[in-house]
Amino acid sequence: SCPSMLRGRCISLLRTSGVRKLSTPITDLCDRAGLDVATLPAQNKIHVVSPALQFRNFGGKTSFSGKISTLRAFESNPLVRKAFEEPGNGRVLVVDSGGSMRCAMLGDNIAAAGVKNGWAGIVINGCVRDAAEIAQMPLGVRALGTHPVKSHRDAPGLRDVLVRFGDVTFVPGQHLYADEDGIIVSESPLE
Repeated sequence: SCPSMLRGRCISLLRTSGVRKLSTPITDLCDRAGLDVATLPAQNKIHVVSPALQFRNFGGKTSFSGKISTLRAFESNPLVRKAFEEPGNGRVLVVDSGGSMRCAMLGDNIAAAGVKNGWAGIVINGCVRDAAEIAQMPLGVRALGTHPVKSHRDAPGLRDVLVRFGDVTFVPGQHLYADEDGIIVSESPLE
């Protein structure tokens, strides 16, 4: 029996991907690293994504972590699909869509591919759609908001390049940690 259906797919099948939940809250990770308001600007190993962007949680996993893979694509999501069709190996995809609030960079079909292929999560400087369906998936999803309109597929974008938003430069291979208290990036694993 299937507890719930998502466009013809059993959600219980999507829940078998082995996405890793944080064992330590990021507040404790910051405390262990000795971060406080006086040391943070001078600290170079851990970076806190500015809460001014107001990232919201849309995924079924409220906390997630993994090595960073990046892409830069303005209002065009073919690289998001291509990335999520590859083995994720517990990575987190960081997408810089320029903060666009004019279309969605992630929908339920691409998110389901990410779950199937073992991605831990995605952070989007932009929007998602199919929010109710994505909320049922074992995937960490942070984005600025929702938008019902899909992106175009004309601009290819760039993969595994430095991207910057929220006062942080995201470097492929570094480590991202996200939970209810925010998002941090570290040069090396913290857990």
